[in-house]
Amino acid sequence: MTLEPDQNTGGPRLRLSVVRDTTIVATLIVLGLYAGSAFLIPLTMALLINVLIIALSDRVISMARVPVWLANIAAVTVVLAGLFVIMYILGSQATQFARSISTYETQFDGAVNRVTGLVGNDVTTFIRDNLVSIDMSYVARVLLSSATSLLNQFFLISLYVAFLMAERLAFRKKIQLAAGNPETGAEFTTILDAITDSLQRYVGVKTFISLVTAGISYSVFKALGLEYAETWAVLTFALNFIPSIGSIIAVIFPAMIALVQYETIGPFLIIVFGCGTIQFLIGNFVDPALLGRSLNMSTFLVILALTFWTTVWGLIGAFLSVPLTVCILIIFSHIPALRPVAILMSLDGRLGDDNAPARTQ
Repeated sequence: MTLEPDQNTGGPRLRLSVVRDTTIVATLIVLGLYAGSAFLIPLTMALLINVLIIALSDRVISMARVPVWLANIAAVTVVLAGLFVIMYILGSQATQFARSISTYETQFDGAVNRVTGLVGNDVTTFIRDNLVSIDMSYVARVLLSSATSLLNQFFLISLYVAFLMAERLAFRKKIQLAAGNPETGAEFTTILDAITDSLQRYVGVKTFISLVTAGISYSVFKALGLEYAETWAVLTFALNFIPSIGSIIAVIFPAMIALVQYETIGPFLIIVFGCGTIQFLIGNFVDPALLGRSLNMSTFLVILALTFWTTVWGLIGAFLSVPLTVCILIIFSHIPALRPVAILMSLDGRLGDDNAPARTQ
């Protein structure tokens, strides 16, 4: 950001015009993100899925020594098939939930009475006053509509992914041509490689961790005979991509269903303490150990990014908050004027290219 000498003190003084222009640009960007969410969200998800496919394709090539085109086809098939299964489970079981919603409404009073023995009459009264008034049929319609919308967007995302994979090799050549000179082209390529590397590690590790967590949780749900166990397992997988609060929500939902479904509180306690312990151990020990310093972001920044992207793009923004913020941090770290901002965004003040040779402005 431009500074000019202060005539009175001799120190640098921030120009008002720079603050004004920066504020205007930032406001326009936020408004553009909000207004263009219907177009930008599927495109952003397609880019992240493309990164996951490339990472899986590279792993197949390194392990099986197969041609690039065959590895790409295998990676695309595995990733898109997995996503389709997720969408199908959510869509089909949301319909079943909508049909059986009246059963849950009649069982709710019994669940509230069981809670009385655990938390007392005051909390029970609060639950009755605030939850009984919820129109569960409306909730079911919203869930069904959301599942249908996700299934529709899946085909659009798949189309984006197909064209991104088709232009994967040509894209780097176009960057060199668009840059105008070799130095600028090399800088763009460096930024792109840094973003791709960080996103591949994040998406790959989080996908593996979420699959393990969802698999263990699904085993617990099936052992208990919990209704819609597949849906809760899929939600556990997806919610683990939301930092901090996602794992908590992934335990609350199936626990509440267990409280309504069963006449005893045993299954409820098993899910709360069993799945909750698994989420705690994986989130606080396994996740940091596997990710390491690949996502060197401030903890406060993670919460701030979660709040911002959720406000702008809703629930999908919560899923995408960390990858999007990683991209912003990397881009800022390669722009000399914005590098101090990237340092403030990092966890320990060190950036990924600190060991690289210093660049001249």
